[in-house]
Amino acid sequence: MRVLLIGANGFIGRFVADRLLADPAVQLTALGRGDDADVRFDLATGSPGALTRFLDAVHPGVVINCAGATRGGARELTRHNTVAVATVCEALRRSGCGARLVQIGCGSEYGPSQPGSSTPEDAVPRPGGPYGVSKLAATELVLGSGLDAVVLRVFSPAGPGTPAGSPLGRLAEAMRRAMQSGDGELKLGGLGVQRDFVDVRDVARAVHAASLSAAQGVINIGSGRAVRLRDAAAVLARVAGYGGALHELDAPPGPLRTALGHPRPDADHAPPVAYPYPDGCGSWQQADVRTARDRLGWRPRINLEESLADIWMEAACRI
Repeated sequence: MRVLLIGANGFIGRFVADRLLADPAVQLTALGRGDDADVRFDLATGSPGALTRFLDAVHPGVVINCAGATRGGARELTRHNTVAVATVCEALRRSGCGARLVQIGCGSEYGPSQPGSSTPEDAVPRPGGPYGVSKLAATELVLGSGLDAVVLRVFSPAGPGTPAGSPLGRLAEAMRRAMQSGDGELKLGGLGVQRDFVDVRDVARAVHAASLSAAQGVINIGSGRAVRLRDAAAVLARVAGYGGALHELDAPPGPLRTALGHPRPDADHAPPVAYPYPDGCGSWQQADVRTARDRLGWRPRINLEESLADIWMEAACRI
């Protein structure tokens, strides 16, 4: 099976590439903006015609799109998350390869949900920020393209390679600094939110399964269990061997703008304002993952403690 993987050097894409390379039946070609890609191509600026010519030459049976941006303004997010997907869809429509498309979406497309609830695929999406809007627009383009396509809505990926700027990445970095400086107290903010964390290696398994299946439409990929960030911090402290006290900073009035991980703040050096969860999903998010089980035969295997242990191992290497 010939597979074209877009975004192979990203957080999720790297593990998808590893998973596919381990399958002897897969012939993998990586397309991206970096020098390490087999083919250099920028979806945000490249033309559908140029991509079509490449598709006709390689003739993949599956195209997996893991590319996209999680940070930036609305224009940048739209360019990398929406315009890029429009280019992929149009190129596939023009091409004679007839490839199946596996698009990586995200839980932010749903927006805020009721605490205690599990979000199914037929929930009405109400994204609460430009990132979720740009990803939802991409999903709608895929679903309306007429292609053989499936969108995997990945909730909160975690595990090795977790970006340092993500909430779990910032937690690990704050703990690393506290241990390095001998601080017996770690003050953290923004720990009240609850998210559905799923290990990135489990996500890669889901992508592999989706590429082999005939499933179409939207499929949630998550653990099916919301975890409070405060509890994740306690688990991280345990696996790191941090014996200090964890204190949660009170949230300031107004919008959620709490500092995540700034030991020993003082009046002269106030911690910079940060958004612990700039995903527009409010205080709670939990996936209903029954569709992934029924249509892909997929279940998460790696628990959050193992994911956090791997995050900590990478952070500890910086001590």
